Amino acid sequence: MLSTGALRAHLLAARLAGVVATSREESLRSYRLFAARDPRVLIGIDPEWAWGVRELVGLMAEKCGVSDDLGCVDGPDVIDPELTLDALDAFADRIGAVAERGAPVLFGTGHPHRLLGFYAALADALSAAGCAVLTPAQGRCVDITTRFGLRTYNLDYVRGVALMREPDAFRSGCETGAHTHSPLPVRTALAAAAEAGGPLPELVIGDHGWVCGAGQLGFEAIGLADTDDPALFVGEAEGSVSVVVPLDDAVRSDYYLPLTRYVLNRACLSQ
Repeated sequence: MLSTGALRAHLLAARLAGVVATSREESLRSYRLFAARDPRVLIGIDPEWAWGVRELVGLMAEKCGVSDDLGCVDGPDVIDPELTLDALDAFADRIGAVAERGAPVLFGTGHPHRLLGFYAALADALSAAGCAVLTPAQGRCVDITTRFGLRTYNLDYVRGVALMREPDAFRSGCETGAHTHSPLPVRTALAAAAEAGGPLPELVIGDHGWVCGAGQLGFEAIGLADTDDPALFVGEAEGSVSVVVPLDDAVRSDYYLPLTRYVLNRACLSQ
């Protein structure tokens, strides 16, 4: 089993935590947009509380370990590896609990090029434990507003993990996909599951709009988030999201493998 010390060392060496590639400028820009209730940064969360930039910086310092100094406006951002480890434990505990119940789950990612393998390994393990890994609305078209205007994407699943594809790249099952923060895909998937008479997921696992969109609709949701993704941490603070793991969500895909092993071991799902 991968020890906590070894995982901490890996987090720092791979820059999943510690000094990360996300810049302070990027994070502060996201906090300003979130405070202005910009839907591009809310990604499905409808905050109950008033969140100004100062409050968001304080929350992200508490949840991620970024600087709480508003005068710090440039340079790389920082994630406290101890906060990542604590959140990974809570994340794994939720995975273990749903496995014990054999409950249905839904996986989705807006970072398929980086995080697909991480989620797919969890999906494989939960399926082997008797959980139904749901794939509702496969092939459904979803219109998403992007910086290039309104674009139509297709909802697809690879190894039980939902992702969005450009229409001209749509080949079901191939491991490619589009980067998106939108909550529309998870809303589409959940609506399709309900229209079909269920089952509905007892846990939604993913990132970006998959977590925020599901949590806002009342589904238990857990996921990963970077320092420029305040919506997930606000959701956690307000109670609509169960667990958020702070880490860089855009490093090489193989750098997430030790996290996969750690989560599966703690959840008693190692094979």
